[in-house]
Amino acid sequence: MANPQSLLAHATEILETPDPADKVALSRALAAAWRDGQLALSLSGDPSPPLRPARPARPELRPPRDMPKRSAAGERGKGALLHALAHIELNAIDLAWDIIARFASAEPFLRQSPGTAAAFCNDWVGVAAEEAGHFELLAQRLDHIGLAYGDLPAHDGLWEAATVTAGDLLARLALVPLVLEARGLDVTPDTVERLRSHGHDDDAAALEVIYHDEIKHVRAGFKWFSRLAEHRGLRAEVAYRELVTRHFKGRVQGPFNVPARALAGFEEKFYVPLDPKR
Repeated sequence: MANPQSLLAHATEILETPDPADKVALSRALAAAWRDGQLALSLSGDPSPPLRPARPARPELRPPRDMPKRSAAGERGKGALLHALAHIELNAIDLAWDIIARFASAEPFLRQSPGTAAAFCNDWVGVAAEEAGHFELLAQRLDHIGLAYGDLPAHDGLWEAATVTAGDLLARLALVPLVLEARGLDVTPDTVERLRSHGHDDDAAALEVIYHDEIKHVRAGFKWFSRLAEHRGLRAEVAYRELVTRHFKGRVQGPFNVPARALAGFEEKFYVPLDPKR
């Protein structure tokens, strides 16, 4: 059992919290406590995060094919777009806490020195706090048009990447920051432009905040993927492609936002060979 005053124990508590507003508030408080040195980094005991995070009764979870159509034009389509993004960000909060709770005490590379583990946790605590801010920002935009998170259905495929990589930190880093979040860098600029073209400047501004933070998140993912691959004696780009091919059910295909990915340090030699259209 982890020390109840440890970062890992509180990360698990957030994963077990179903209410989104509580999850956001706890994430902010835990990040502040960690930054202020109020928590121990206890790596003793077995990690005990849930395989799936707690979720509220709503939204109704449906297959992706049954989701409402998103658009930047009308209020209904924009509501579906903002709701879908809020759902992604809620999952992103849990993904950041899960990578800490699941791997900080279990991965030998991190356990080799307290400094390595603390640096890893620093990065992902920062990611979790920013994801909490993103969810809050999108919830505010939904409220502006008379909606709340849970009012529309959402799909349940987002946690699949976490489930299939629960046993390997290298695979988790490959799929979550370096496939899913990197894809966000590819598509967000076009979404921002479409929102602006329909006069939704405040919504576009919210997405721009998220976009610039996600570059940092991909950078953190790439840094730790590269370091862990080196520790295991692997060529990072080869390991990345093998892990994505093995675990990711979708496709990694362009168009890629190469400049944004480059800002994150994510080199083309990693992902371009995976594009079936190349």
